[in-house]
Amino acid sequence: MSNAQAKLDLARHPSFSGSNADATDEASIAYNQQIAEACGINLDSRMLAFSAEPPSLDNSNSRDPSSAVRKIYSRHPSFSRSSSNLNLQLKKRTILTSPDRVLDAPGLMDDYYLNLLDWSCSNMIAIALDKSVFVWDAESGHAESLLTLTGNTDAVASVSWAYDGLSLAVGTFKGDTQIWDIETKTKVRSMSGHVARVGVLAWDKHILSSGCRDGSIWNHDVRIQNHKVAELLCHTNEVCGLAWRSDGSQLASGGNDNLVNIWDARSVVPKYTKSNHTAAVKALAWCPWQNNLLATGGGTYDKQIHFWNSTTGARVNTLNTGSQVTSIVWSTEYKEFMSSHGYPDNNLSIYGYPSMTKIIDIPAHDSRILHTALSPDGQTVATVASDENLKFWKLFEKKVASKKDGRGKRSASFTRSGSFCRLGEDDDNDRMGPPGGSSTPGSQGMTIKGKSISSMTRIR
Repeated sequence: MSNAQAKLDLARHPSFSGSNADATDEASIAYNQQIAEACGINLDSRMLAFSAEPPSLDNSNSRDPSSAVRKIYSRHPSFSRSSSNLNLQLKKRTILTSPDRVLDAPGLMDDYYLNLLDWSCSNMIAIALDKSVFVWDAESGHAESLLTLTGNTDAVASVSWAYDGLSLAVGTFKGDTQIWDIETKTKVRSMSGHVARVGVLAWDKHILSSGCRDGSIWNHDVRIQNHKVAELLCHTNEVCGLAWRSDGSQLASGGNDNLVNIWDARSVVPKYTKSNHTAAVKALAWCPWQNNLLATGGGTYDKQIHFWNSTTGARVNTLNTGSQVTSIVWSTEYKEFMSSHGYPDNNLSIYGYPSMTKIIDIPAHDSRILHTALSPDGQTVATVASDENLKFWKLFEKKVASKKDGRGKRSASFTRSGSFCRLGEDDDNDRMGPPGGSSTPGSQGMTIKGKSISSMTRIR
């Protein structure tokens, strides 16, 4: 009961007036009305009423002092949310379950332990098809062959873009680590020394790390002649996963020995070695909004994704995906991550973090997904599988579309689609060139050694 109601009860009590109730009835009523008016109480309404509407500011008594107080402390109109703004906030984003584009990738090697796809900060996609590396410009839709290895036993085992997008590192089956200039299309240098294929590469500024089939990891300083500056030895089988932390302080590695190692950049001894996985660990990804959070995914006989605090070495979360994990991609726009899978589902899955709630499952390919890459704007994921299809998925579209999309700004939009033509093969249906059938570098089509390289013109 409020103080005002207590005063009213006292006023109604016969002893309050000090005389007979009948003699002072009119005076008591007048006194009650004065008290009620002073306290802002309507005597004709209940103090507590179910579903009672709040008093209106416009219809309130102008002499009521509480009305003035309500007006002073009422919420300013600018703070009220319109229904359109509210609907905009409550609107859920739509994740398309069909690819945005599909390109052919003939000759892709069906090998889980290789890393044959990467997307640069300058919106260029590099993909290795057997002995050749092709580069596709996602802005113009133009594709061309960057290199083709010679030798019957040699092939491309890994590709990785440098941080500036101007150089591409290529690992080979012979154990060489090559660096190619993307503008001049020339090999800058070849760093040899590994005794087996180099199946994975990872950059940290001028340091290039290479993982070998013999279990060794080399750190190369590409600026100096004696490039090998460190050798990391802990894996007993092929290294198939490498990832530098965004600040360059730690390197994560995964191998076919089912181990995950976290290395300090200043040491050749692993800071932590994790043996929780029961299959090869290829999928490694550092969280972009929490740089000491590492996600690792295991192969067919494991199917688990573990989350590690790289500062303490503690495992902070675990997810059973029910399928072989081939890659993990963190979203830069949402608190989410995507995992790609092989047997038995060959799908893409998106989860919230740290809730671990599955947001969507997308049946992506007819066979296991081998490699994925995230676009520089963080919205599109490229996937390639042993079904020789390269697909693009709009999984992490931004919450608010940018109004300042300058002409010179690169984006992950696709203007053409088609197929990669392997060097030495004709694809007359996909040729695009100027009238007369000739083709020159810089045009829509390109001829290398008399054979046409398609510029992604087939609509799938």
